[in-house]
Amino acid sequence: MGEHRDSQYIGINEGPSPRPNNHGKKISVLPLVFLIFYEVSGGPFGVEDTVRAAGPLLALAGFLIFPLIWSVPEALITAEMGTMFPENGGYVVWVSSALGPFWGFQQGWMKWLSGVIDNALYPVLFLDYLKSGIPALGGGWPRVAAVLALTIVLTYMNYRGLTIVGWGAVLLGIFSILPFVVMGFISIPKLRPERWLVANVHKVDWNLYLNTLFWNLNYWDSISTLAGEVENPNKTLPKALFYALILVVVGYFFPLLTGTGAIPLDRELWTDGYFADVAKVLGGAWLSWWVRGAAAMSNMGMFVAEMSSDSFQLLGMAERGMIPEFFARRSRYGTPLVGILFSASGIVLLSWLSFQEIVAAENFLYCFGMILEFIAFVRLRFVAPHAARPYKIPVGPFGAVAMCVPPAILIGVVLAFSSVKVMIVSLVAVMVGVVLHPCLRQSEKRRWLRFSISENLPDIHHTSVRDNGTLVR
Repeated sequence: MGEHRDSQYIGINEGPSPRPNNHGKKISVLPLVFLIFYEVSGGPFGVEDTVRAAGPLLALAGFLIFPLIWSVPEALITAEMGTMFPENGGYVVWVSSALGPFWGFQQGWMKWLSGVIDNALYPVLFLDYLKSGIPALGGGWPRVAAVLALTIVLTYMNYRGLTIVGWGAVLLGIFSILPFVVMGFISIPKLRPERWLVANVHKVDWNLYLNTLFWNLNYWDSISTLAGEVENPNKTLPKALFYALILVVVGYFFPLLTGTGAIPLDRELWTDGYFADVAKVLGGAWLSWWVRGAAAMSNMGMFVAEMSSDSFQLLGMAERGMIPEFFARRSRYGTPLVGILFSASGIVLLSWLSFQEIVAAENFLYCFGMILEFIAFVRLRFVAPHAARPYKIPVGPFGAVAMCVPPAILIGVVLAFSSVKVMIVSLVAVMVGVVLHPCLRQSEKRRWLRFSISENLPDIHHTSVRDNGTLVR
């Protein structure tokens, strides 16, 4: 890694972007599809709260309409920007290129923190699905020990390599999806279409409804932090995002269609873990245990996928000189050892929070990060229209603005429905990032910590355009 004294971004050449050095085997399309699937979804586990909050009709409509407003634009932007900057660091590099290193660091801080908060949820969901069969896991020391043991085992999987994580995600994904296919066939004689039309807009918990939809359909951009580990990302990344989008929407909609249409409605019962009860009613204890096992495996898949994204993001930030150089160190398996340990520590510290608190807090921070991504995407369309974009959304600069308007409005709605407690905690977390950036720059200036930029990465920067088409500060 080249020596670096000031982590400013030098320039972005409007030609093919050089690739970072290879570190071990690269990820192909199929493992990448399932990594995205687990970054975003992992199956219908956790969608039950939409029925409790709003009833069957709005729950079903939400998982058809929300992807068009939010998931499709986010996936398209990820495909364009991820191929424009095919390196670890992903959205941090996009924002740094468009808005400068300060905002790039804030993006990295908020997205890493929201990712770690999100990952703290999966041990909670894992144990929630098992506690009805193993009551001791409902609380106390057995639950604490189970969280720690699960975190250690899955962290070790991440340490052993991204290829293992990717193909492990494929196997976990197939196992997690199959019981809902079986449940769908079993439910056909019992389906009552009129049950799908139940709605009462006067009894809707909009905060829970929107947060649950948002949580289950975001994080499409997380895969961008692994772009440096992808085989031929210019073709593989857009293709994998397309297939994953179909898999996620189908994987939510049809289990909800089955569960709400085949058994009488009791909204209060629809909370995380309820699909196991639906499976028991429709198919018996064997199907219920299969769903519980699938939920457990799904949470394992989401954990390892999210940890991979979070840890490689820290590695990418270190390779850009934004955080200390030791974050860029790789294990003998090519994995970011320090990033993995930092992410695992954050997960353990936050795993005591409740499901709703975790979802609301990570959504709030994630919204701030997405605002910066939308601004970066639009700004680069205006100031660097001729930059190399191996995958380009077929709209002009003003079309890019129009595409970002609906999800931006949705972000405003989600933030507006946040509780005061979540808002205060999240704003404090944002302020920590604002303070942390100058502290790191000071530590670099005084040589307390070592920073450097990898010599294998292209130069990026922002603000204006020379006559020759190169961006300059």
